Amino acid sequence: MTDSTWPTDERPRERLLAHGAQTLSDAELLAIFLRTGTTGMPVMALARYLIEEFSGLRGAADRLPTPVL
Repeated sequence: MTDSTWPTDERPRERLLAHGAQTLSDAELLAIFLRTGTTGMPVMALARYLIEEFSGLRGAADRLPTPVL
């Protein structure tokens, strides 16, 4: 199931707005920052992979590029 086909009340961004960050998993929080997946890997799968690959949310977030403001 792709993120766009999820029921609205199960989508991470909508759950964040409705219920707060404490209700989301680390993968869901990272998926919100990533915004999109890659070809063949939806954003939630990518978020889970990054968390596993880099030993947690902090490790994965430390490797994201710094946005230019």
